[in-house]
Amino acid sequence: MSAPELTALLLFCTAMSFSPGPNTTLSTALAANLGLRRALRFCFAVPTGWTLLMLACGLGLGALVLSVPALRWGVKLLGVVYMLWLAWKLAGAARLSDVDASRLNVTFLQGVGLQFLNIKAWMLALTLTAGWVVNASGQPAANPGERLAIICAVMVVFAFVSNFTYAVAGSLLREWLTQGRRLVWFNRLLAAVLVATALWMLTV
Repeated sequence: MSAPELTALLLFCTAMSFSPGPNTTLSTALAANLGLRRALRFCFAVPTGWTLLMLACGLGLGALVLSVPALRWGVKLLGVVYMLWLAWKLAGAARLSDVDASRLNVTFLQGVGLQFLNIKAWMLALTLTAGWVVNASGQPAANPGERLAIICAVMVVFAFVSNFTYAVAGSLLREWLTQGRRLVWFNRLLAAVLVATALWMLTV
């Protein structure tokens, strides 16, 4: 991979990784409600799941999903349902004790699986495949395995750092949110973001 291609890859991954989405919203919510330590497993789950998704897309799963409308809509609808379920769980958490009682408790495996239901993750993986793994004619570029490995390595770092950054922000708000009804409105705001994301997923 040439220096210009690597530079473009880094810029693209920065923009996509740090922009708000389902993963960063959940990282913030988990850290604000459960603390940074409990949010770390989700921060590790995101790059793990995304790497598996990227490898699958690079090996042809992405092309299959795009070519079969039923599969594409299946991914969308499952993703929307899961986002709405998470939003409902989050909106109902009015106290930290509600969350500690597992009202909002995303496991590592759920975090990994979420990447396969996250349309933003699919778009990122498909764009990277089309832009850096195959050429303009749709044929594999030179050294596609090496390119795929570089992309995965770069995104593991970006996916973790971006989610960890949002989680740190959430954890810093944790004590402030315990006063009055701040946590209620904070959780409802993040739930609204998840609902908006779910609705956006239906349009792409």
